[in-house]
Amino acid sequence: MPTAPSLCGRSSTERTQLELFRSVPGDLAARDAQDLMAWPFFSLAKTRRTAPIDFRMGATWISVEAVPEHGMATIWDADVLIWAASQLIEARDAGRPTSRLMVTTPHEILAFTRRGTGKASYERLKAALDRLQSTTVATSIRQQHQRRRHRFSWINEWRELADGQGRALGIELILPDWFYAGVLDRALVLTIDRAYFDLTGGLERWLYRIVRKHGGRQQGGWSFDVAHLYLKSGVLSPLRRFAFELRAIVARQPLPGYVLTLEHALGRDRLNFTPVPVDPFDAAMRRVGLKPVENWP
Repeated sequence: MPTAPSLCGRSSTERTQLELFRSVPGDLAARDAQDLMAWPFFSLAKTRRTAPIDFRMGATWISVEAVPEHGMATIWDADVLIWAASQLIEARDAGRPTSRLMVTTPHEILAFTRRGTGKASYERLKAALDRLQSTTVATSIRQQHQRRRHRFSWINEWRELADGQGRALGIELILPDWFYAGVLDRALVLTIDRAYFDLTGGLERWLYRIVRKHGGRQQGGWSFDVAHLYLKSGVLSPLRRFAFELRAIVARQPLPGYVLTLEHALGRDRLNFTPVPVDPFDAAMRRVGLKPVENWP
């Protein structure tokens, strides 16, 4: 069976040193890593991106590089990391041991992220795993000395598992230390609305994550200068195009749990977002992946 490219030249030393973590199927709460929500780590385009992301803001810097064969990991590919974070936090909170070496089935990941579970979806998942493994990241984030370089891939390696007759048994993947350490720190993970997986646009997905990270459930909401948001997005399109797409998102109001508005003041555009008051019953239903019931008069 095919495997990720890195397995051909990588020894099994890392795998033999790690305990195996078996995923648990079910309606888990979706958790996202705050570092991934706040900074430009992924391509927001549905077309293949090979141009690197080279981001600098204050002491924070990020460099993301892709290979032409697979292209850069996308914000849709990051759903695999949301699934992994959700599994690890659920296990930790239940007192079960966790590990960077995870084994699961494609069906579990696809069902959790609200994808189809047919052959085409399975092939898209394998392509996503290839992009996550082949995309390399270097960053100063969470480094004790900001000038030090930490380089990693979103997945160290992955492979398909089969029995002696060649029947598929699932997939196995190894997460990088940088991601794993961030997930297991309670301060660096946030619960997100499962409706996030229904968002189809790359920019609106990215916008939800940054709004959730910075706005949270603050009653007064939060706001961003549009030019600042543009820099943090890492997109290749010009600012004018970014602002146009942002206005379209504000008109549609697709982000679960938030209301967006744009204002123009002192020659600059700002995006404001405030949380929608949450009904406790609706919130409980969303946490398990169910759509709230409309209470018609």
